[in-house]
Amino acid sequence: MKIRDITSPRLRHSVAEAGSGAPLLLLHGFTGAKEDFVDFLDGFADRGWHVVAPDHRGHGASDAPAEEAAYSLDTMATDAFALADELGWHRFDLLGHSMGGMVAQVMALQAPERVGSLVLMDTSHGTVQGIDPELAALAVDVVRGEGVERLMVLSAELDTRKPSPADARVRAERPGYVEFGERKMRACSPAMYAAMVTEMLGVHDRLDALRGLDRRTLVVVGEQDEAFVGPSGRLAEAIPGATLEVVGDAGHSPQFENPDRWWKVVRRFLEHGRSDVDHTDQRVDA
Repeated sequence: MKIRDITSPRLRHSVAEAGSGAPLLLLHGFTGAKEDFVDFLDGFADRGWHVVAPDHRGHGASDAPAEEAAYSLDTMATDAFALADELGWHRFDLLGHSMGGMVAQVMALQAPERVGSLVLMDTSHGTVQGIDPELAALAVDVVRGEGVERLMVLSAELDTRKPSPADARVRAERPGYVEFGERKMRACSPAMYAAMVTEMLGVHDRLDALRGLDRRTLVVVGEQDEAFVGPSGRLAEAIPGATLEVVGDAGHSPQFENPDRWWKVVRRFLEHGRSDVDHTDQRVDA
């Protein structure tokens, strides 16, 4: 696995990359980073993938325009296609987590011919539920006026986090995990934060459009991810032929909270869509 910059006509993308085989793009969520997937990049590469996980604009080490108007799901979808173009990928498999899953839906609807297999992970088809709109508006005001660092301090003082049991377990047991989350948050652009919170709380619902999507699709969600279990079920019902996988003992980030199960489920689904893989043993527990 290596970290490098790839510059498209739109953006300087910081990416984590491994392998040289079938193209696979992994899109992280809101206030996340490419490092959300690095535990698995070499595993994908060993199984024949050329896997790339970029930082979205305004996240991590990618470019971060200063204007809120520079951020939207559509913009991030166009960024991802531009990155794929720079990689020489016309068609690729696509996994999106949370906000990244919303970006992946936009991509699949805009250019389905470019998407092979699609994995939608702990995400929603419309407005994100379970968020107090007054607290969200306060967060946006704080970020606009005082920056991300002040928001982190205020959030800690107000104790606004409501971790799932699985998240709390990983935070307690995995060395450096809490600090990892803090580093990702500090790397976020205030303009990105304000713009994307605003959009995700008022976004147009994609569910009807997704009923016509003709792509192999896996919808995967942690069983404790209360805000996204319902939307994940609706996504799996709406997309023709989609499979729903609920990962036990996991919340919003099953790749960290139940990594063995997440890896088996996602790897099995993606490999089953490839013509160069032997499918004689495709059990989930294989």
